Amino acid sequence: MAEKNDRRWNHNIHYHPHILRAIPDGAQRALDIGCGEGMLARELRRTVPKVTGIDLDGPSIDQARGYPDDVDYILGDVLSHPFEPASFDVVTSVATLHHMDAAAALARMRDLLCPGGVLALVGLARSTMPGDLPRDLAGVAVGTFHRARRGHWQHPSPLVWPPPVTYPQMRALAAEILPGSQYRRHLLLRYSIIWHSPAATR
Repeated sequence: MAEKNDRRWNHNIHYHPHILRAIPDGAQRALDIGCGEGMLARELRRTVPKVTGIDLDGPSIDQARGYPDDVDYILGDVLSHPFEPASFDVVTSVATLHHMDAAAALARMRDLLCPGGVLALVGLARSTMPGDLPRDLAGVAVGTFHRARRGHWQHPSPLVWPPPVTYPQMRALAAEILPGSQYRRHLLLRYSIIWHSPAATR
């Protein structure tokens, strides 16, 4: 199955480069949580030798497995799947955290990282009004511009709306569960969290 990644666009794909820039040098194993049909997992595989994608949606996993790659796609729940702790150098997730209990999911992602590994995720949160209205309007305007230029690819995975956690709540959870993480609010109605797992001490 051929794929033209450069022709696809949506608010999530727009931030894939932000995820990919966070991959540490020498990373050997990556886990993409909520991989959907596997687009980010395949991008990770260009630099990481062993990539696993996991998702609860059967049709999306079936579609991912239709691509000619060696990514290991798992139909399952990352919160209960028997991954070994500290078994991945990179853990990624895009637009998935709002499908789960955010605190439990962040803790699970943290625990799956090897010492010195990197967690990189992009998520959706709920805006609070009226304070977020100007930012949201700007994001809608910029998103409309990108759609006019590049079209809009609708992913096949299930949708959850509205997100259960607000942006301030998400920032607070990240600070509590991932001390020292970099939380950033993005224009296109997304936030990102980058966290470096402390290196092992000798």
